[in-house]
Amino acid sequence: MSIRQAWQAVVGGAALAMIAAAPTFAQQKEVTIGYQDMVVPYRIAQDAKEIEAATGYKVNWKQFGGGGEVIKAMASGAVQIGEVGSAGIAAAVWRGEPYELFWILDDIGDAEALVAKNGSGINSVKDLKGKKIAMPFNSTTHFHTMVALEQAGVNPADVQILNMRPPEVRAAWQRGDIQATWIWDPVLAEVKKDGKVIVSSGKISAETGKATFDGYVVNKDWAKANKDFMVKFTKILAASDAKYRDNTAKWTKDSAEVKAVAKWSGAKPEDVPAGMALYRFPPATEQANKWLGDGKNSVAVKALAATADFQLSQKQIEKTLPDYSVVVNPEYAKEAAK
Repeated sequence: MSIRQAWQAVVGGAALAMIAAAPTFAQQKEVTIGYQDMVVPYRIAQDAKEIEAATGYKVNWKQFGGGGEVIKAMASGAVQIGEVGSAGIAAAVWRGEPYELFWILDDIGDAEALVAKNGSGINSVKDLKGKKIAMPFNSTTHFHTMVALEQAGVNPADVQILNMRPPEVRAAWQRGDIQATWIWDPVLAEVKKDGKVIVSSGKISAETGKATFDGYVVNKDWAKANKDFMVKFTKILAASDAKYRDNTAKWTKDSAEVKAVAKWSGAKPEDVPAGMALYRFPPATEQANKWLGDGKNSVAVKALAATADFQLSQKQIEKTLPDYSVVVNPEYAKEAAK
């Protein structure tokens, strides 16, 4: 065999090897999902690697301390799908970022609350005047803090409102640096042990119509290119919620389900059942028809609009959208409801 023939044989063999390997590389699809510390049912799917098994994708889970951090990571392209509260979503989409809300992770209800430390002298929202209260800024709790102050006739300038992520809230509470916080589990369960609930987000929502929720957002372009993944992922979210709703009594501190939620959220297993009971997890049908799928009249769209109006008044954003239904996609929920 000549040198030329030998070279052609090597090149030809390499080409064949590349062709043979091509399908393998094509199947190695990957997604990075940003999550927070909420105690929600689908942590069981995270722990069991259900998403990976159902889709064939490599899933990189990255935990963040707040919705603002998730949005920043999505803006950089490092994260494609993320858990973000309604306040964070409203703050992000006015800039025209290519995000869409496709699933309601939870209806917050009583799962977020204003808690005052025992001995602080705070017995009502009005008593916050002159006191230090902490929560993550641009979060659902920040939004409801300001709504509650307005409702109580308290000037926010008369309250020391501090921007802290949940782990920082926990540390500040333990040191005695703050007298109150508006927060969610697992920190909520901890501060309740030496504090009292003044008002919950559920009560504020009922009295003002300004609801809050945690949702899943996705980069629109990525979702279009990975529709099959999105449908399967949403079906797993719906199934996880159904498992909880149908068997709530079995989710005890010693159950495998609660241990999985505790593992991924950082909560203590003994605090998880009570914490989850404060949330509401809307079924796929309700999400498709009421929360996401009713245009301008959908619960999510109205909540985003109300939140954005507040953020504009606080100069947190520069403008609001004329129609927030453009950033809400009910199609995957509809698929999950079939």
